[in-house]
Amino acid sequence: MPEPIPTVRQYRLAQSLRELRAEAKMTQEQVAARMDWHVSKLFRLENARSPRVNWLDIQGLLDLYGVASPQREALIQLAKDAKKRGWWTSYQDVFTGSLVALEDETDLIRRYSSELVPGLLQTEAYARAVIQALRPRYDEQSVERRVAARMARQQILKRDKPLHLDFVLNEAVLTRRVGSPELMAEQLQALHEAAENPDVSLRLLPFEAGAHSAMEGAFTVFSFPEGQYPDVVYIEGMMGDLYLESVDSVTRYRTAFTSLCDSALSPSATMDSIASEVREFR
Repeated sequence: MPEPIPTVRQYRLAQSLRELRAEAKMTQEQVAARMDWHVSKLFRLENARSPRVNWLDIQGLLDLYGVASPQREALIQLAKDAKKRGWWTSYQDVFTGSLVALEDETDLIRRYSSELVPGLLQTEAYARAVIQALRPRYDEQSVERRVAARMARQQILKRDKPLHLDFVLNEAVLTRRVGSPELMAEQLQALHEAAENPDVSLRLLPFEAGAHSAMEGAFTVFSFPEGQYPDVVYIEGMMGDLYLESVDSVTRYRTAFTSLCDSALSPSATMDSIASEVREFR
């Protein structure tokens, strides 16, 4: 049975617990001894790996660390809310890490895509072709399971709370053929239609822009409503996913994204380029 995907609330609670222990200048072993816990319990809480969070346990830690109001009440409420699971629970065999939880809580996603149409804007046929290319050993059932999960993930675009997408696409995203020409025409047409949504901004980074700030690869920056959480950077890799939270790291990627936007075509010119590529594939 795969481990549950931590919610953003659980993720943030874990970060706060680590910071409070560091401020108290205590080791995990010292805290566990004072709480009469096995050290593994504290490790799971501090790394968002506990299958369930008991708010009374958190209250005990806050007593130990001497945390006062209003931070105390906020963290206890965070602990009470942490157990609320998301829609992705039924796809825990597919999703790993905190990507879908971050998408569920964020209100702004900035992404640079170097090779592929972002998953939130992929058509079913394009997603299937991508998964088959990236996972050639998957059987048909495994492929279809992942296609279904990706399509379910896109329901977030229809939620009541607006989600803003700001994507920069390398020109290779439009010109590299994934599947048949007909499949690509369908995908690019869907991309064009998505860009008509006022909450979706697409910018094309043309080859002629030359060297740029994200030549090391794709990345995503998640920002949250009213600054309730710091930004998080997500980087997907063949050997696993990476989540960056330090101020320096996040600042570097935000700066890189701004530079990409400066080098990219305007959203209207991007729409024209996508329409032109649709005609090419047809």
